[in-house]
Amino acid sequence: MQSILIILLCIGSAICYGIVHDQITARICVEYFTIGHPPVFGTDSPTLLGLGWGVIATWWVGLILGVPLALTARLGERPKRTAAWLVRPIAMLLLVMACCAMLAGLIGYILARNRVVFLLGPLAAAIPSEKHVPFLVDLWAHNASYLAGFVGGIVLAVFTWKSRGIATDGWPTT
Repeated sequence: MQSILIILLCIGSAICYGIVHDQITARICVEYFTIGHPPVFGTDSPTLLGLGWGVIATWWVGLILGVPLALTARLGERPKRTAAWLVRPIAMLLLVMACCAMLAGLIGYILARNRVVFLLGPLAAAIPSEKHVPFLVDLWAHNASYLAGFVGGIVLAVFTWKSRGIATDGWPTT
């Protein structure tokens, strides 16, 4: 049962992060969702797009994190970790992801404003020129979130496995 709770915790956490993240980025550049993504919702509302894409684009990330995390927390004879034990480390991962997204968005902004990075081809033609920089801010922020989540998920799984060598406070010795 704890393994299922861990997976559900990861999926729920990813969705909550995705919704908050997309509420912000949809307000930076709604075209990131209306032009840069397939038309799934038929709306230009940043709120509705943030909610919809916040779920669609993240539930599977939570599943991909949740399964290995459940395995590293529960398999074997070592002391097991519960979903409740993982709340704080998952919250820390989400905080790191948010910081990486903000930093990457800022870097994307600086690079786009200085024409170091820019849109090309059909995407550049479809997006109004005054929205190119905000679009790239969103792109950089989203890519950073995914990358930080992927790397951080691996770190979290390793940390969880190592922490099981200690039955007292849960922090690994190595």
